[in-house]
Amino acid sequence: MPVEEEIPTESFDDIKQIGKIPVRNLWLLMLYASDIYRELDAANIAVEENPDDIPDLVAEMLCRRVEHRIQRNLSYSYQSRDAVLSRVRGRIDLLGTERGRLLERGKIACRFDELTIDTPRNRYVRAALEAISQVVKRKDLAHRCRSLDIRLRRMGVSQIRSSRSEVSVDRFGRHDAEDKPMVTAAHLAFNLALPTESKGIRQLLSTERDNLPWLRKLFEKGVAGFYSTVLSNRCYRVSAGRMLKWQIRDKSSGMDKILPSMKTDIIIDNTDLGYRIVIDTKFNSVVTSGWYRDETLRSGYLYQMYAYLRSQEGSDDPLNENAGGLFIHPSIGKDVNEYVVIDNHKIQFATVNLEATASDIRNRLLYIIESAGIKNIA
Repeated sequence: MPVEEEIPTESFDDIKQIGKIPVRNLWLLMLYASDIYRELDAANIAVEENPDDIPDLVAEMLCRRVEHRIQRNLSYSYQSRDAVLSRVRGRIDLLGTERGRLLERGKIACRFDELTIDTPRNRYVRAALEAISQVVKRKDLAHRCRSLDIRLRRMGVSQIRSSRSEVSVDRFGRHDAEDKPMVTAAHLAFNLALPTESKGIRQLLSTERDNLPWLRKLFEKGVAGFYSTVLSNRCYRVSAGRMLKWQIRDKSSGMDKILPSMKTDIIIDNTDLGYRIVIDTKFNSVVTSGWYRDETLRSGYLYQMYAYLRSQEGSDDPLNENAGGLFIHPSIGKDVNEYVVIDNHKIQFATVNLEATASDIRNRLLYIIESAGIKNIA
């Protein structure tokens, strides 16, 4: 029997446009997508009940990480510098020395590596403290962020903010592995600090016109992070971004260069029941207009999931014989939860309302996965 549920809108009178995502629930997805969410224990339930506390939570965790690193000494690194000195240090810049006629004044241009605390990583974290201090609600927490910001500046970390690309190419070694949680918290702090408007007033356009591709990736990582955390420490295995192999018996010499690969968004295995769910997240409407009817499922998605499921039959993994497919879309006007069984494989299309409260989003994600075949999650 078709399931079609109208979305309640009593608490969201300022949300009029269908297909737009409130900023505050993007924050919730950012938390689900982050590594920090996996570190939360009892605290995550309270935060989900009140998404406005998320910036405060992230700020507190960032402060805690920074304080921990200050106690253990912030990481130093060598930075290349050019300077005019009265003695030789490092390599001599002959061209710069001659152009400035520095020898006549007893000076020389040098290029050298200097051990400094003013690294791109530390500048990025310092800027994150400054940014998130402007959006937290608790005054004591905002003061704590600003105090740590000032403390880093006095230690020698400049106010020049490092770009995300500079930090992304910075690799963590054994000696500075403890910096990684601090940088992760700084990434999330910047994401939360970008939208400073009140909840529900400012909205970001949906990806129907492909203008915000990062939202699709955020939705995928948010759903994967949620299920990875909720289903942990049970009889489940949750994996994201797994590559599937074609069951190939024969091929031509040039096929490897042109054969498409298969990569799933999320796979959840129930080892007790011997059941597998292949999940694909799509950040668009679950239905589209058809040739002969107003609404129809996107045929390409159905073919895609059918290929995922049938192509794995006969492999060494017995779970592939008892597998189902699940598409998760954001709701646009109404919630949908429909399924069809094709060749003994259940393929389900479901939606989650990102305009709802954080607790409703959590309950909906749990309901979807239970209806797909993952039982006893509570």
